[in-house]
Amino acid sequence: MIAALPLAPPAIEQPVSHQASYGLVSGVAARGTRRVMVSAGGRVLASKPLRGRHFSVRVDLPAGDVAVRVTTVGSTGKRSTAVVRDVLGLPRAARPRGVAARLDAALEQRVRGLARGFSGVSGIYVQSLTGGAGAAWNAKARFPAASTLKVAIAVTVLSAYSGVPAPGSSLDDLLRQMITYSDNASANALEVWLGGSTSGGGARVDALLRTIGLHDTIMYGGYELGTYARSIPLRVDEQPSFGVGKYTTAWDLARLFRAIWLASGGQGPLRTTRSGVTSADARYLLWLLGHVGDTPKLDRVVGHLGGVTVLHKAGWIDSARHDAGLVFWRGGVFVAAVMTWRPSGVGKSADVLAGRCASVALARLRHLHE
Repeated sequence: MIAALPLAPPAIEQPVSHQASYGLVSGVAARGTRRVMVSAGGRVLASKPLRGRHFSVRVDLPAGDVAVRVTTVGSTGKRSTAVVRDVLGLPRAARPRGVAARLDAALEQRVRGLARGFSGVSGIYVQSLTGGAGAAWNAKARFPAASTLKVAIAVTVLSAYSGVPAPGSSLDDLLRQMITYSDNASANALEVWLGGSTSGGGARVDALLRTIGLHDTIMYGGYELGTYARSIPLRVDEQPSFGVGKYTTAWDLARLFRAIWLASGGQGPLRTTRSGVTSADARYLLWLLGHVGDTPKLDRVVGHLGGVTVLHKAGWIDSARHDAGLVFWRGGVFVAAVMTWRPSGVGKSADVLAGRCASVALARLRHLHE
């Protein structure tokens, strides 16, 4: 009697290592496969019969870093497993889709109170990307941008590069150093890669931002080395006074993060303008943003809660301290940008403000969505 041949492992197309995932698991199974099972975090998340060889399953992945296992079962009962490691699990409810922004009066009151309680100038924008409710304060005022625009550099690099940088490649290393550690030398090197000089690279960043409608942001060259319903109201309530240099607004930062989130699902301005940013590029950038090493800011309050994932990029100089990013929870995702300025210097109180803004937004949006 001839023993049955072993079942070849499945070829997993989604998710991909070092990328974010909203729970789509797809690929191709070996001939003779009759069932496909998906597991992560020690639990079986799906078990479905398979007709043909192609499979596509949506599951609820655990939040944060996870290994996804796909096990296939043949007609004789033989099994084979393939594993994708280093996947950033995000909630299914946060899958990208377009929604209209609308002012939420209760959230506006809370955001306004936080802004007025801050000893300095602040600019705040928060909005649910799954339901549209949001609020803002001084969201069109221009602040010194500091390191927040390193996200814009990353988007521009990915738009210019064909494919996702391979793990361990020089480009991957520079992007990781710039995003996760906010390394200025890496940011400057990437601008030189883009445009032959930091000013040339900065001009390419500005050009891309203009194509997606961000007109209140200027990159202005490189970084110094050695450092680290009703529509939502968009206005300038108080304008910081600072000299020439990089600048942006809470509104522009929020739209940049929203554009990255939409692109991760093949939608939004980064896709419609043919910027060259693919959905894989955006999922890779979300993975990097999920591994930022920084003192707690937006994630100061919400980061310790179960099932909440914060993907963000901060920036600071002596007079300004900011954070912007995406906050995911079981019911969806919201974007938040909190900018602060004080001529005599800004300290940890800015981090506390960012955490409180994220906390009140999460509480209100959970109430609306769940």
